[in-house]
Amino acid sequence: MPVESVKDMLKKAIAGGYAIGYFEGWNLESTQAVIDAAELTRSPIIIGFNGEFLSHSARTVEERLELYAAMGKAAAESSTVPCSLIFNECAQDDWTRRACELGFNLVMPVDPNDDDDSYLRRAKNISEHAHNYDALVEVELGKLASGLPDEDDHKSSYTDPETAAHFVAESGADLLAVSVGNMHIKLKGRQGLNFDLLATLLKKIPVPLVLHGGTGIEDEALKKAVEMGVAKVNYGTYIKQRYLTAIRESINNDFEDPYRLIGYGTDEDITVIGRRAVRDAVLERIELLGCCGKA
Repeated sequence: MPVESVKDMLKKAIAGGYAIGYFEGWNLESTQAVIDAAELTRSPIIIGFNGEFLSHSARTVEERLELYAAMGKAAAESSTVPCSLIFNECAQDDWTRRACELGFNLVMPVDPNDDDDSYLRRAKNISEHAHNYDALVEVELGKLASGLPDEDDHKSSYTDPETAAHFVAESGADLLAVSVGNMHIKLKGRQGLNFDLLATLLKKIPVPLVLHGGTGIEDEALKKAVEMGVAKVNYGTYIKQRYLTAIRESINNDFEDPYRLIGYGTDEDITVIGRRAVRDAVLERIELLGCCGKA
């Protein structure tokens, strides 16, 4: 089926009292695995890739955005459940604009070093460009702490409702990711959310709200946030953790035939092992969003 309209998908989610999951992929098998899980549970889904990871200058080789766009679109179109495609969290605006042109129907400009005025100008420009291609724009206000041990700043700042309302109105953004106690890249444990602040944001902000850092949110807190009206939840960290664990365990086997280990498609194939690990990781969390059976 065609790539699903994000606007329609989120409108149905809000009306139905559930949220859409974005389970971030990075290659073919992880992308297929997310769709595998969505089809098994008959859930609408968002697939996509991290724009900052693909575009940053420290990459050893330059990535081809055209390839990721084509792969993502083909994956979404092959799905038997509604499926949208996001270019997530990118500080390089030229990449974000190209993502719109190449068929991503949701993009997210970010830059942790931007001040509010600069970010507003960038978000407004990106929104105007994206809307010409029927793509939506997600922005993030407030700062999520990082769970990485080598990060300098582990402090978060909550999303200010007045600032956020002004920003959304001026920028033309279509979704708002908020900071209400959630955390990026939380490697261990899970925590709750500030529901009083979330309730205020839901009242003041006229666009769908998003929670990043789904990995580190307690189950009951996440379910309550969705019941309150959160429309989209992002997951990434725990999926890669599961993938890496499965691959590390699999390479200890005794097979020497490279074709059995890569690309043959049997139980010993590391691409199959990785795909199953990602699928099962998605299945573990997707029911919390209330979206199962909504496709």
